[in-house]
Amino acid sequence: MLLKKEFVFDAAHNLIHYKGKCEKLHGHTYRMVVIIEGIPDHEGMVIDFCEVSSLVKERVISRLDHAYINDIIPQPSAENIAVWVWKEIEGFLRRPNCHLEAVEIWETATSGVVVRKEDINA
Repeated sequence: MLLKKEFVFDAAHNLIHYKGKCEKLHGHTYRMVVIIEGIPDHEGMVIDFCEVSSLVKERVISRLDHAYINDIIPQPSAENIAVWVWKEIEGFLRRPNCHLEAVEIWETATSGVVVRKEDINA
């Protein structure tokens, strides 16, 4: 079973190792989806949505929302942001009945990236 929780945050960045318009300072309203795979426990839940929300808000949203992401993540492409998010939350979501399956980061309504465990260890 896959459980999904979606978040939105606003932030600015620029891609200093890129030639094109994204090398200039600009911002996005990012959409982030955390996907957890698991088996429902004795309460009938893979994991409590409220617990996922609290964890992600504390570990990720509080740091990235209305921030200049370059101060936190070097070369903050959508790919690098997704890897950073994975590393910030994966250990907290590893349970006997579930684990983090994927992190999606959307920079626009039509452009996003999905990161999975095999992408982190590659």
